[in-house]
Amino acid sequence: MIVHEPVLLAECLELLVPPADDGLLVDATLGQAGHAEAFLERWPRLALVGVDADADVMRTARDRLARFGGRVELVTGWFAEFFASWSRDTAPDLVLFDLGISRFHYERSGRGFSFDRDEPLDMRLSGDLPASAADLVNGSDAEELADIFERFGEERHARIIASRIVRERARAPIGTAARLADVIRGAVPPSYRHGRIHPATRSFQALRIAVNRELEQLEAGLAAALRVLAPGGRVGVISFHSLEDRIVKRFFRDRSRDCTCPPEFPVCRCGGHRELHLVTRKAVQPGDEEIARNPAARSARLRVAEKEAA
Repeated sequence: MIVHEPVLLAECLELLVPPADDGLLVDATLGQAGHAEAFLERWPRLALVGVDADADVMRTARDRLARFGGRVELVTGWFAEFFASWSRDTAPDLVLFDLGISRFHYERSGRGFSFDRDEPLDMRLSGDLPASAADLVNGSDAEELADIFERFGEERHARIIASRIVRERARAPIGTAARLADVIRGAVPPSYRHGRIHPATRSFQALRIAVNRELEQLEAGLAAALRVLAPGGRVGVISFHSLEDRIVKRFFRDRSRDCTCPPEFPVCRCGGHRELHLVTRKAVQPGDEEIARNPAARSARLRVAEKEAA
């Protein structure tokens, strides 16, 4: 069942145009294949390699894209590893990253991504990961937990949340998303408890990022994707929170500079040359109409860059 609506779809189709009718697109975060389907429909000779770490969501994508036959190849795995091991003869003309997780994971996966569901506290996108969210919550000390919440969730009440978790798990292990959410709600001040967002939002985001090593994947995946991208090819990244967007912005900025020497060097010594030029100077954001139709799109940011021609 398809439950996810692709965000910034019109903008992706406008900015990520294959240089030839028979180009190759790598959708590095295939999900339920909403973006992929639209690209394949728009350009009838475009080929697609779709990559996703989640075998469950890949089944939906496989059914959705079956009508495109041999134009589609699906790979279950992590995108950083996929690009790092690239050995194909044809370089991709387009690469798309749609980061984060989809409505499927919140509503259908049963893995504890949502703080309002009584599900096992897992949060792994792939079964090959060694530690679940429950393992981190019940096995990390207070300082380690607070560091996770601060680094990956920018949670200002990280210390008191971590202390309360340690106290509550001593009574009984915290094994479900609903119980963890209750513990967090009870830990934070009343003003935060009844704020604009659920008080567990940032902590749940932090645990998900830590479990799946999302920021490490992103940094490694961007570098590896750029290496294999065809000259003149484009890479687009949709991010959903500031941690991701900062990584993408910095990567694009640094790779679009001719010189990478420190500012104090009076003369360039690196002999470098830019690898990218920016297609979008600022992040593209969804319009009011899209946000009204799909509120989950409100935090989306799209950045696009083009690889320098050889």
